[in-house]
This record gives sequence, C-alpha cells and structure tokens, in this order.
Amino acid sequence: MFVIAKREFINLFKGIKSIITVLFLLIVSYYSAKFSEVISIGIELTASEAEGIHTVGILTLILLLGYLFVASLSHNTVNREMEERTIRFLITRTSRQSIILGKFFGICLFWFVTLIISFLLISIFSQKVDLFIFLQTMSLLIYQIALIILLSVIILKPSLTMFLGIIVGLSFPAVGIWLAFTSNTWVSWIKFITPYYYLFNEDYTFVMNVILAVIMLAIANQIFKRREC
Repeated sequence: MFVIAKREFINLFKGIKSIITVLFLLIVSYYSAKFSEVISIGIELTASEAEGIHTVGILTLILLLGYLFVASLSHNTVNREMEERTIRFLITRTSRQSIILGKFFGICLFWFVTLIISFLLISIFSQKVDLFIFLQTMSLLIYQIALIILLSVIILKPSLTMFLGIIVGLSFPAVGIWLAFTSNTWVSWIKFITPYYYLFNEDYTFVMNVILAVIMLAIANQIFKRREC
C-alpha cells in the first residue's frame, strides 16, 4: 500500500498538468491573500469572516473547481491501470484493497502538501495558519478524491471518466450548494450525501465528508474485488 501511495504521489508531482495546477493554486492563494483587505473594503463582514478573509481565494477555488482539478489529474487512477493491464502486476504483489487505499493516500498526500504550501503563503499576510479552514478544505478534497476513485473503479474507460469529470466538476458545486440551502423537501435530503452542506456549518460537522469518503472507498473496494483484471 505504501509503495503504491508513494508512486502515486511522485507521479502526480512529475506531471506537467500537476505542476501547472499547483502553480495556479499557489498564485491564487498568494495574490488573493495579498489583496484580501483591499477586496473587503466596503463589505460588511462578521468577526469570523474578517479573520478568514485571507483564505477566501483558495477556499473559493477549491469549493468551485476543486473536483475539476482533482479529476483532471487523477480521473484514470484505477481504470488506466486496468486498460494498460499493469493492474495484473500490482495484484500479484499486493491486495486489491491495498491498491485502492494506496492510490487514495497517494493522491491525498499530493493535495495535502499543495494545500499546506498554499496556506503557508497565505500566512505571510494573515500572520497565522487558519487550521479550521485548512481542515474544512482538506475534508472537501478527501471527499472529491474518494469519489474520483469510485468512478475510476466503476467506469472502465479513462476517456469516459475524464469527460464525466468535466461534467461533474462544473455541475456538482452548483447543484451541491443549491441543495445545501434549498427548502424543497423532495430533494433537500440529498444534501446530506454532498460535501457542501457540512462546509457551510461553522462547526466540525465537516468530518462527515471524511466519513462519506470512507464509505465511497469501501464501495469502490468491493466493486474492485469483483472486477476481472
């Protein structure tokens, strides 16, 4: 599992798309934090909102485009191995569960490091690292990573998961945010399985995103165990 996680982590940092994505996030983090006080002039903010104003750039970016970023880099994390038949080699070396968990932890570590660097850049201007917002943002990424792994196990064609990643990446945030605030009783229950509802609560209910991620990984593992490789 650890070897797979290490390989996934290193491969992500070696890719040109990954480098561009990381640089983009760092640039947004830096400049949004730098000009946050200017942007907030004339806007009435609560005390907690004023404290977190420096992180608004990275938080908004991950909230709206996080899935798209993760999908663009890891949409084919499992089905690529199956298509190229390299999965057979992995299965002879380790368990299928270890493959799923290894890929999950490798991708998580990549985004954890990226987020850490982003928040350290932000701390230049805020003079602190907002641990609560960091954990909130990381919980969203963990949910997104687990969902992408699940889709990569279910859908065998990498090209299809890329297409689906774009569609979901563009629509999921809008639908999820709408569900978090809608009073429509017919659909409002769906908000409990989306990550956005838990992010808008200013408490530690965002831990539910991690729990939902564990459930998705368990489902992915069960499906993967039944796959012919």
